[in-house]
Amino acid sequence: MELHQLAYLVAVAEEGSFTRAAEKLLVSQPGVSAQIRRLERELGEDLLDRSDRTVRPTAVGEVVLPYARAALAAVDGARIAVSELTGLLRGRAALGTVTSPNIDLAGLLADFHELHPMVEIALSAGDTDQLAAQLMTGQLDAAVLSIGATAPDGLSVQVIVDQPIVAAVGHQHELADRGVAALADLAGWPLISLPRGSGLRARLDEACAASAMFPRVAFEASSPEVVADLAARGLGVAFLPGPFAEFRKDRLAVLHIEQPELRGRLVLAWRATGPASPAGRALLSHLRSHLR
Repeated sequence: MELHQLAYLVAVAEEGSFTRAAEKLLVSQPGVSAQIRRLERELGEDLLDRSDRTVRPTAVGEVVLPYARAALAAVDGARIAVSELTGLLRGRAALGTVTSPNIDLAGLLADFHELHPMVEIALSAGDTDQLAAQLMTGQLDAAVLSIGATAPDGLSVQVIVDQPIVAAVGHQHELADRGVAALADLAGWPLISLPRGSGLRARLDEACAASAMFPRVAFEASSPEVVADLAARGLGVAFLPGPFAEFRKDRLAVLHIEQPELRGRLVLAWRATGPASPAGRALLSHLRSHLR
């Protein structure tokens, strides 16, 4: 019986699939299947029920799984104990982020890697709801989220950016001289925005829903720069972070939105109880100290 066989068994039981377990473990699916077959032959019993589309542990497998998890946890504990004793941190830390966060995550992670070269860092992207759920289940140690006035339940946050969201049009646009506009004034125009899943778009959709508005988003772009270019060419009313739009007044006329005021908050978030692993706690501490 080998540790990697136990790890494969636990992964398949948790994922309900040999394919998803292999993807999670970054190994081949036939290799996972073959190793679990070897373990079953050694124990003389089937550990997994393969008769349905979802793979489930058999009664014997349910008995074996707690021992498999305990063995893997003991090995991880031994590694952590040695790392803490020697001062060399090891393990895995997971960070999530919304799209277009406008912060130098690559630089922050490079600095962290220089401090802790034996820590594996996993970086993933998603929308705020997805990332918040992954924080609560422990899949992520920290995440950069875009939120409104309140933080999701069960999470602690540290504000990175709090800025207004403004509208912007080309200088030849009919609204260019307005300076200020209510959100309702803009609903009849073609709108340009970042895509769904971005924090700015979430704030815009929330404000429209609260005002019972159904605007037409004519163009979506994943980059604020492209959103600005589309507006500058007269294709509609763009929604952009305030400082970003103000810096491009040579191409854009900025309209400050009232009724309601739109603001975007970019925050570093983590589970209120904190990351479970030393590596996760170290990554969170590093990010908090550099994103003040």
